[in-house]
Amino acid sequence: MFPLHSEDDVVRLRRAVRSMAIGIGFGLVDQTKVVTAASELARNALVHGGGGEARLEILQGARTGLQITVEDTGPGIPNLELALLDGYSTANGLGLGLGGTRRLMHEFQVSTEPGVYTRVVAVRWK
Repeated sequence: MFPLHSEDDVVRLRRAVRSMAIGIGFGLVDQTKVVTAASELARNALVHGGGGEARLEILQGARTGLQITVEDTGPGIPNLELALLDGYSTANGLGLGLGGTRRLMHEFQVSTEPGVYTRVVAVRWK
């Protein structure tokens, strides 16, 4: 479990993701994709959710993958479809984060309840 309450926490999460990705044999491109995805999700939790936590899991079965779960108890996402569109931002950013993260990963699921929480689960398979 990784707390997400500061930029230093985001850096620690990035390092852990890279280490796990290397450990399961991801190449440099896949390492970069999962680290970028984790960083974006962690920053979203920090900026929009007021902080949260992340969990990393290695998935093994027919395939091997890395699952990243980021959750916060912030205000949630009132319009998820809009939030996934490129160019939409509530923090004066480029608006590429959530949709871009979805494109970097093989599986991507967002659960949110406005005023209660947001949870994003993303998986990249080897």
